[in-house]
Amino acid sequence: MASLFRSEEMCLTQLFLQVEAAYCCIAELGELGLVQLRDLNQSVSSFLRKFVNEIRRCEVMERILRFLETEMEKADIVVQDNGENCPAPLPKNMIDLEVVLEKLENDLNEVNRNQKTLKQNFLEFSELKHLLKKTQDFFQTGANVSNDFFSEDTVHLLELQHETVAIAPGRLGFIAGVIRRERIAAFERLLWRACRGNVYMKQSDMDVLLEDPTTMNRIVHRVQMQPDQSILRCSNQIDFRCQVLNQTESHRRRVLQEAAKNLRNWQVKVKKIKAIYHTLNLCNIDVTQQCLIAEMWCPVADVGRIKKALNRGKERSGSSVAPIMTMVQTNMAPPTFNRTNRFTAGFQNIVDAYGVGAYREVNPAPYTIITFPFLFAVMFGDCGHGAILLGFSLYMIIHEKNLGAQRGSNEIWDTFFNGRYLTLLMSIFSIYTGFIYNDCFAKAFNIFGSSWHVHAMFHNGTWDAHVLENNVLLQLDPAVPGVFSGNPYPFGIDPIWNIASNKLTFLNSYKMKMSVILGITQMTFGITLSLFNHIYFKNTMNILLQFVPEMIFILCLFGYLVFMIIYKWCHYTVHTSRFAPSILIHFINMFLFNYSDSSIEPLYEHQKEVQSLLVILALIAVPWMLLFKPFILLSNHRKAQLRVRTRILKGSSEGQGANGVGRELGRWGHGVGVGEDTGCRFNFGDIFVHQAIHTIEFCLGSISNTASYLRLWALSLAHAELSEVLWTMVMHIGLSSASWAGLIGVFIIFAIFAVLTVAILLVMEGLSAFLHALRLHWVEFQNKFYSGTGYKFNPFSFKTILDGNPDE
Repeated sequence: MASLFRSEEMCLTQLFLQVEAAYCCIAELGELGLVQLRDLNQSVSSFLRKFVNEIRRCEVMERILRFLETEMEKADIVVQDNGENCPAPLPKNMIDLEVVLEKLENDLNEVNRNQKTLKQNFLEFSELKHLLKKTQDFFQTGANVSNDFFSEDTVHLLELQHETVAIAPGRLGFIAGVIRRERIAAFERLLWRACRGNVYMKQSDMDVLLEDPTTMNRIVHRVQMQPDQSILRCSNQIDFRCQVLNQTESHRRRVLQEAAKNLRNWQVKVKKIKAIYHTLNLCNIDVTQQCLIAEMWCPVADVGRIKKALNRGKERSGSSVAPIMTMVQTNMAPPTFNRTNRFTAGFQNIVDAYGVGAYREVNPAPYTIITFPFLFAVMFGDCGHGAILLGFSLYMIIHEKNLGAQRGSNEIWDTFFNGRYLTLLMSIFSIYTGFIYNDCFAKAFNIFGSSWHVHAMFHNGTWDAHVLENNVLLQLDPAVPGVFSGNPYPFGIDPIWNIASNKLTFLNSYKMKMSVILGITQMTFGITLSLFNHIYFKNTMNILLQFVPEMIFILCLFGYLVFMIIYKWCHYTVHTSRFAPSILIHFINMFLFNYSDSSIEPLYEHQKEVQSLLVILALIAVPWMLLFKPFILLSNHRKAQLRVRTRILKGSSEGQGANGVGRELGRWGHGVGVGEDTGCRFNFGDIFVHQAIHTIEFCLGSISNTASYLRLWALSLAHAELSEVLWTMVMHIGLSSASWAGLIGVFIIFAIFAVLTVAILLVMEGLSAFLHALRLHWVEFQNKFYSGTGYKFNPFSFKTILDGNPDE
């Protein structure tokens, strides 16, 4: 659980592998997926590395596998996938796999060539058969011309592309053939011009569609001819070729079906082999060419598992030399690794989308698990809409095994599926806030009974028949005994507000104040989390000169605003509410030190003294943040320089050298927190400007961030109003009809209501609330403690590669 709140502790290790055992050891590390190897050959081109030939062989096999998969898709053959995770084959087995795949490719290519030739012959005879039938019909219906005038030059058009038909003087020549339908007009113009109009042409559509990759729909064209070909001979040739084609297609299907049983396993093996050789290319080779040297980042907690995996690889390879793994001291920043599961992965992705956290700083993900769905629900509070979203989330979770196997086909669907646990919590919190708002499709629940009673207004004599007759709107007076029971509605907002004309005024005030309270609370919590960063990195200076003034500033101003809101809620009752002052006026006068207006009643005794003290403390906190830290760092740097000079003069710096001086200067001049420069160079101007920017950003940001949380109120109001408009303008019309036609119409109107609810309130409003909640966490919350300047731990993992989303 420690890694959930803070990233895993990482170490840099150096690995020495015997060349014979390197392949198997890297394969075991890929199965484990817990190491990130560094590229030790950055100066070497990718084409000049040791294992580039093996990678090319893998790419050839991948091409063959893609060819096989394409052929299977054309033949409508389903590739079998039993989900088996095949181990990476040994290098000697790679040759056998290459032979099998090349044999399959050659067999399929030969079958495809033969099939193409047979289809072409089949097509030619089919064209000839239909051609003879059509010309026979032409002669039967043609003009009576003596057969002595005709020549018998009936030749297939395709065979006459480069031949010239000799026509005897005084005799007519006849040519018949097949041509595409779209070319008939151009062909007719060509004949007319070539024969100078001395041509008679007749055409007819074929009765059947001939299937050929190069010819589509064709028509018969005729230039007066008389056939003497044997239709029976064509039919026999067609039957023979059809039989051979069927046998060829049957053989082709058998080959593909046999390959389909092993295709997925072959793809897994080839991907693993290629990934292993890519990783081996990152390693360095010693001068003896007998040892591979690798450097890798790995979690300290998993060093034991990594050593066991290396030993398994050594045993599998049959090597007698065990791999050597040693820890390396380094000044490089380690990668950030936060361990996740299928539930927490979605929330961690939200945090990492803003920026990967610096090494070992506080991880916002565990807090985001609760705060993100809750803030979303504050803007999306509706029991009905939350229930629909809950059903959708439960469907994805219950069928996650089957749906997970279909990932990759649609990017939008993959996004929803990957966030299924996020939407689950969002829906649960939406139902919760919906009960608090007492809102379900713009209607309220009356579970416990309202705390407001109308009959007391009549018993007291305030209302009578005359009052009811002359007033359109009436107001319940809680000061009248019996009108208000004195106890609020047990859970959520009283249902009577759903029918009140001043409902919007009441809910606006309530949601606006609630948004301010939630926002200031979350920002204060974010500043508190920065304290844990300072304590962990042992940065006392940042605790005293950054955390303390920031907390004083935000609590003295905005924390006091929250206090005034809650105090006003609790202090003023029904009978004293008329004397309740405006919090806005008091807050403005607090900054102006304006207490001379006697018409403004104070909230409590000694309010002037308390507010003046708070403003003064907030003003003191600004130069506290701005000036103290840069000048203290300057003083420490000068002390370090003086100490180094003193040691040099006394001769006590012997053996320390320049590195020791640099470390001394860096120790006193820097070390100011996560993400800051820890080098030995010191520039007071840069540090002062950086601190000034931070101070201005925090002070102005506290104001703008507080105002930004008012989006909780605005979007909640918009969602409720849209829901009410949709009910009033659509569903209410169907329910208000008393005729039999209305019984049928209510189904149609409900369908329209359902579609609009899903499209507008669930999809559009839900996406809007999601994006606003995202912004509140990224900007208003995380910027108080989260630097996001690290880089992600990207381990060498077969699982990641096979899933199709490797980051390398």
